[in-house]
Amino acid sequence: MQLTHCSVLVLISGNGSNLQAIIDDSIHSNYKVCRVICNKADAYGLTRAAQAGIPSTVIDHRDYGSREDFDSALIDLIDQEQVDLIVLAGFMRILSPKFVKHYAGKVLNIHPSLLPAYTGTDTHQRVLDAGEKEHGVSVHFVTEELDGGPVIAQEKISVEKNDTADTLADKVHIKEHIIYPKVISWFAAGRIKMESNKAVMDPEPLPATGIEVHPN
Repeated sequence: MQLTHCSVLVLISGNGSNLQAIIDDSIHSNYKVCRVICNKADAYGLTRAAQAGIPSTVIDHRDYGSREDFDSALIDLIDQEQVDLIVLAGFMRILSPKFVKHYAGKVLNIHPSLLPAYTGTDTHQRVLDAGEKEHGVSVHFVTEELDGGPVIAQEKISVEKNDTADTLADKVHIKEHIIYPKVISWFAAGRIKMESNKAVMDPEPLPATGIEVHPN
């Protein structure tokens, strides 16, 4: 079912370049960013939200005694917005099982690797160290398993001989800014959902690596 004016809430922790790509795309797409929530008061992403006229809230995880307490406060805040979709855009917190279950099938994340390979951090350097010829980005539903939720879409890049972790990061960021808004628009159109821990589209189950966007 297509969502009319799909309401998207974005969680960030830093610069917010993916947030900016989402904001820019939303101007002419089928979804709207209703609020930005950040766990760091000095994050530049908050400036991006303000410049776009999007309300934002800072909720500092350091003010809470545990991850569960922080996530409970986050849930209370998000539930006030009645959002259709929660998008993690550089949100540098591992979400608790309570949070993930509360919003099952309504949380997306973007990860700088071709999942299921290279979960976790430092993906660009690890890809170089392993001598991989391909790298890329994945958008997936969030589950309790870190970077282990059903993959919706991926976009690949070639790893060149002269690439460094920094150049790979730059190339991956370009792909992120294309693929993330696209997947959000699919969700808003009712084309994708999570069923039985699998990503489903139109309404067929997707392969484990999702859809390859712009294949070479």
